[in-house]
Amino acid sequence: MCRAIKTLHNFSPPATEDEVRASSLQFVRKLCGFTKPSQANEIAFNRAVDEVAHAAHHLLEALVTNAPARNREAEAAKAKARSAKRFATPNGIAA
Repeated sequence: MCRAIKTLHNFSPPATEDEVRASSLQFVRKLCGFTKPSQANEIAFNRAVDEVAHAAHHLLEALVTNAPARNREAEAAKAKARSAKRFATPNGIAA
């Protein structure tokens, strides 16, 4: 899984169109293997991003859960703590 693609389901506030599009762009980039398409592939690339974003939007609307919505700031703080622990140097200072 591409690390740049973030989980968008079950957050308060819900994912924005920009977040869905950014995740879709990362997904298409991962699939095709390049970050910026050539002029010959640009139309197909952009169409794929649009279609993935559309499908992702419908998916997020259709998903149901009984779990309480997660707080974005709290999840970001947890991720930062995991990263600091993972990349800490032997002297305790993050690299």
